[in-house]
Amino acid sequence: MRILFAGTGDIGIPTLRFLADSHELVGILTQPDRPAGRHRDLKPPAIKEEAGRIALGIPLLQPESPRLPEVLPWIQALNPEVMVTMAYGRILPRKILELPTLACLNIHASLLPRHRGASPLQSSIASGEGESGVSVMYMAEGLDTGDVLLERRIRLKRRETAGTLSSRIADLAALSLRDALELLRQGTAPRIPQDHALATVCGKITRENCRLDWSLPARELEQKIRSLQPRPAAFTTLQLASGASVVLKVHSAILAMRSSGVAGSLLRADDRGLLVACGEGSLLLGKIQPEGKGVMHSSAFIRGHALEIGSHLG
Repeated sequence: MRILFAGTGDIGIPTLRFLADSHELVGILTQPDRPAGRHRDLKPPAIKEEAGRIALGIPLLQPESPRLPEVLPWIQALNPEVMVTMAYGRILPRKILELPTLACLNIHASLLPRHRGASPLQSSIASGEGESGVSVMYMAEGLDTGDVLLERRIRLKRRETAGTLSSRIADLAALSLRDALELLRQGTAPRIPQDHALATVCGKITRENCRLDWSLPARELEQKIRSLQPRPAAFTTLQLASGASVVLKVHSAILAMRSSGVAGSLLRADDRGLLVACGEGSLLLGKIQPEGKGVMHSSAFIRGHALEIGSHLG
């Protein structure tokens, strides 16, 4: 099949490789290079880097928006039978959706209609769900609202993070697309409408989304911490004995039995780490990262800072 792929994030790399190996990949649509790192040098999207690494040498376009006038004729000239998108990060207009002769498919990293939107992996972990998966859907103008062609499920591991789940979903996506394209080739691909009454939506993750709200139950906070690993990472502030506050990224934590104390107060600081009271239960912080410093265990942080039991985190 003649296939046009649209993607930006590294979760789409196994799908790109599959298309390059097994189909006629006629073009790649991805986002522009963006400033990144301390010196804000331009960095290409992961999909562009991978295309260069495997020396595809096929047409690649990086418009700021797919609605720009040069995009439509560029796609028309490629004459794709199928367009596949995964983590492209832009909603395609109807005129583009109508161009492929067979189908326009999106691979979404959730079991639709749950977790439509930009952060499905993080949302499924933060919600404490036992499974996740991939939905291959026919694209529509709404946000992940199209009919589903097929879905594949996986169980979430007990200590799953967004990073580990992303790797598993990336591989599952390529396998799911393989099966979906075979159904299209055979003319037996179903169209299963979503139950929109069951839909949930997850937006882009902002810095404020990453702040830990200690009034919540410890279990919810532990799930949130894992959902934001390895980046952007959950964070909190901690008041030192001097009265100053330090910002701490929290990379890991475990549930603890002790629950007495005001939510957000420091219950203990010893060789085991920082124990913090939550709205229900408490959390023992493991790996943390003070602002401007490297990752360390919270017990190592204690040895270098004067702390008072009962001091506030927020």
